Amino acid sequence: MSAPAGGADSCGSAPELRATLGEVARSYLRLGTTAFGGPASHLAMMRSELVVRRGWVSEQELLDFIGGASLLPGPTSTEVALMLARRRKGWAGLVVGGTCFILPSMLLVLALSWAYVRYGATDAGSGVLFGIKPVVVAIIASAVVGLARTAVKRRILAVVAGAGLAAYFLGVSPLLIFFAAALIVTLVDNGRRWTRAVPGGRGSALVVLVTKLHLARHVGSTSSRLARASLTAVFLEFLKLGSIVFGSGYVLVSYLHSDLVAGNHWLTQSQLLATVAIGQVTPGPVFTTATSIGYVLGGLPGALVATLAIFLPSFVLVAALMPLLGRARRSPWSASALDGVNVAAIALMAGVTVQLGRTSLVDWLAVLTGLFSLGLLLRWRVNATWLVLGGAAVGLLHAFA
Repeated sequence: MSAPAGGADSCGSAPELRATLGEVARSYLRLGTTAFGGPASHLAMMRSELVVRRGWVSEQELLDFIGGASLLPGPTSTEVALMLARRRKGWAGLVVGGTCFILPSMLLVLALSWAYVRYGATDAGSGVLFGIKPVVVAIIASAVVGLARTAVKRRILAVVAGAGLAAYFLGVSPLLIFFAAALIVTLVDNGRRWTRAVPGGRGSALVVLVTKLHLARHVGSTSSRLARASLTAVFLEFLKLGSIVFGSGYVLVSYLHSDLVAGNHWLTQSQLLATVAIGQVTPGPVFTTATSIGYVLGGLPGALVATLAIFLPSFVLVAALMPLLGRARRSPWSASALDGVNVAAIALMAGVTVQLGRTSLVDWLAVLTGLFSLGLLLRWRVNATWLVLGGAAVGLLHAFA
């Protein structure tokens, strides 16, 4: 495949395609409106629409983008979308494509969040939340099981995951758990390389991880423990989360619980579950849960600030680090650090699942709803959107029975 006039892109020679920003916008608006089902579904739809149907990149390039995005904090499927848009139409494509992928979900989340704030305290609203809460717990538990099957590949990873779970219940900071897990697995896997030069240079994920954690402790921390949050505090909190959360929106839940429920007391556990459910039933990135939380905390300005803050790091990281991803993926140090990060994330998700379950599974109907949802997810992989809607129906029947 030849490079276009004007030279190759920094991340590889670009295909000779007469792309327009309108084409990028239309494709990404369609994806953002129809991409239900979480990151795996998003990636499958991108492959069908942008690789198979439109031929933007080859299958191998798509796999390279997925592998690279897994090394970055932030929503993986959104970052793959950003890489594809940049590959297609450069920097302008990255901004337009990313915005159009996020916008439909954000607007739907805003509408549902308004309904939650307006009607959540009514009998109908309370009934809906009663049915949705155990379903959300089941969805997160299913994600823990599925991710653990892939991530816990060796004995050291199982040990680190167990230690991470224990540390979480002891109140250790999630940032410290992630850093310790990455460091331990890296040292165990690469002890013989410790005295040598680190392969991959600037592309080492361990170096990137340490830097991100250090910055997060200074830039993203919030000292206020008041129930009301200023827009500045909301912006800094979600900017921090967008900079340090690896993996899916389910990993984000553990941070939200630690920071917003247990730490700053901005949300109750009930509000957290409701906003997670809103992020789950809408298409597009699950990270638009931030839009719902921002609306609960500060109305429309809070929603816009939280959305901008949580996605901004992904745009910056893709723009800055895309040329280095290939080098980082080949580094054994990077691979080990990410293995540690992954099992730590699973440990935190498991801890949050237990805590949320204690407040959601309040009677036999809630327990039955949660177990039935978990069984459907594990056995038949039922779309989580339908389960949330089913839980809402159960809650309404319970409220008016």
